[in-house]
Amino acid sequence: MMQNQIRVAAVIPAAGIGSRMALAEPKQYLRIAGKTVLEHSVAAVAADARVAAIYIAVASNDQRVQALDFDSKCPVYLVAGGATRAASVLAGVAAAQADGFDVVVVHDAARPCLQPAELKAVIDSGMTHADGAILALPVADTIKQAQTLATDTIANSVPRDGLWRALTPQVFRTKRLVDALTQLGVENTAITDEASAIELTGGHPKLVLGQQTNIKITQPGDEQLAATFIAMMAKE
Repeated sequence: MMQNQIRVAAVIPAAGIGSRMALAEPKQYLRIAGKTVLEHSVAAVAADARVAAIYIAVASNDQRVQALDFDSKCPVYLVAGGATRAASVLAGVAAAQADGFDVVVVHDAARPCLQPAELKAVIDSGMTHADGAILALPVADTIKQAQTLATDTIANSVPRDGLWRALTPQVFRTKRLVDALTQLGVENTAITDEASAIELTGGHPKLVLGQQTNIKITQPGDEQLAATFIAMMAKE
């Protein structure tokens, strides 16, 4: 099958509540640079012309999403998300599969600073590598292991050679990801991202170098950093 015949959709799990931010509303609805985080993230994945549809998995009682203006180059569909990230991703990916999409680009709702060059690179790799591809960054800091989960004293340093931090988007053949999530079960705590589901079912996704600016809004203060990056990208 020629690349230009492969149908690509994006899936954005957005059913979470972002408890680490300690906010009155989920972090994807924070407003930065004139739009919600989710609107920025949707626009970011729509920047590649190969993305022909976007599926957003939202909580069934989510009223806020109806008020958003997704100024997207392609259609945006809402699907009912689940109790776990994996459940929400599966809901979106299954909807894309039902609509005939061969490849899915899964992106975090809280990563509004994705750059077009990163997106292009990971889609290129994900479409040509059998086990898909993810954006990632080599670990640059010294990593410390705590003595126990409850202590703040160091047991030892962990060698960082060959360690990467997973980012999104993560790009896979639709059927491969549906099969992996279904086989493992969406309540499986070992599934921490989509690549982990592929790994746990025997696959080895490709690592594609991402940008330091592709941050995920998880801690208070991250939104100011994201706003700075968005302003920089707008100037470019």
